[in-house]
Amino acid sequence: MNVDDSSAGRTDAASDGTSRADAERIEVSRYVPAPAGVIFAVLADPQGHVDIDASGMLMDAEGRPVEQPGDRFLVHMSREALGDLPLGEYDVEVVITKLTPGEEIAWTVESPGRTNVRHIYGYRLEPAEDGTRVTSYYDWSEVDEAHKERFTFPVVPESALKSTLGILDRTARRRLRSAT
Repeated sequence: MNVDDSSAGRTDAASDGTSRADAERIEVSRYVPAPAGVIFAVLADPQGHVDIDASGMLMDAEGRPVEQPGDRFLVHMSREALGDLPLGEYDVEVVITKLTPGEEIAWTVESPGRTNVRHIYGYRLEPAEDGTRVTSYYDWSEVDEAHKERFTFPVVPESALKSTLGILDRTARRRLRSAT
């Protein structure tokens, strides 16, 4: 990884573009040998989020595949996998904040009856030879100071984002094979 000394707390992408971290944002990338449309279908499907989750927090999801910003779906969560907060099982709503089919999807998480944390998760898809370069990002720069003092950020570490990309790769390949 190359470190950019001009920006404290920031690590720029390595020569293969695999990782970048700012003080309040993480990005990791991976080449996936599948078309962007196949990958995007996994990311737009609520159950796809559960299928590729490497954190162990997503237990199940309900809802239809998302089509536009503002679309929502329900995710059943368990914080036990992280072992950091005694939240037990709980539900959150994923709210799509950005959606360009085949190119990018991003969302925030809302908890009914609670103050929203305002962190953003997302994926950018870029054409690559015989596949797609997938960048997963997690941004907590809009989280208010009260939440930052109460909870540890990032909630999901860079290693989990990298692992999720590996699972996304496997899931997209499987869907591609079953479609042929």
